[in-house]
Amino acid sequence: MMPTDVYQDPEPVLEVRSLAKRFTLHERQRTIQAFEGLSFTAHTHHLAAMVGASGSGKSSALKCIYRTYVSDQGAILYRAHDGRTVDLTTADEQTVLDLRKGEIRFVSQFLKSLPRKTALQVVARPLVEQGIEYEQAMQHAREALERVNLPARLHELPPSTFSGGERQLVNLARALVVRPRLLLLDEPTASLDPRSTDRMVEIIRSLKQEPIAILAVFHNPQIVQSLADSTIEIAGGITWDHAAKAVSEQAALD
Repeated sequence: MMPTDVYQDPEPVLEVRSLAKRFTLHERQRTIQAFEGLSFTAHTHHLAAMVGASGSGKSSALKCIYRTYVSDQGAILYRAHDGRTVDLTTADEQTVLDLRKGEIRFVSQFLKSLPRKTALQVVARPLVEQGIEYEQAMQHAREALERVNLPARLHELPPSTFSGGERQLVNLARALVVRPRLLLLDEPTASLDPRSTDRMVEIIRSLKQEPIAILAVFHNPQIVQSLADSTIEIAGGITWDHAAKAVSEQAALD
């Protein structure tokens, strides 16, 4: 159950039921249980953090929700903008791709972008792919970069010339430009220096004021304590739901 001392919408954006994922190592003739029994809900204006030891399955769980991985058991019920409820474990590929283009966005540790493309072009690309007119897409991209406080002098430069922190701001802006309903963050601060980390944390904190449900993996227990409204602990392949303040630093280690 979700803790009762945090904001909850009447209807969750995401409901995960008894999710499980296994990996088969064919060369070793072994099957590894990444996680099982994963059940939780995600609401707008709320950040839920997945915590657990390194290799416990946190990132794998995020990738199952994004459908990079296909889960072996359970349901992932996503409530879309138009009122539909989509089970992401069984939805067809086109439905998943359409949701990724707009409503469900994923931010990883590292920005992947084409060389020589400017930050504006990188951020505008998801809108252009939706068929939005180029100039309008560029304007929305500029607004998204301003939203994450990337200096204007960098907007027309390629992210390949940026610091790690600046590249990650572009990464986040690219996810936010389509105004997602569900935001998945896979260790977005893991490769950042302390100053860039503090900057990213404050930006993520501000996102909780918007109608976005955030599900995140952080390697730093202090960030979990600072940002999370609730936590989902994965240990030994089994999951538990907690209020954020009850999580020990050991449980939050990546």
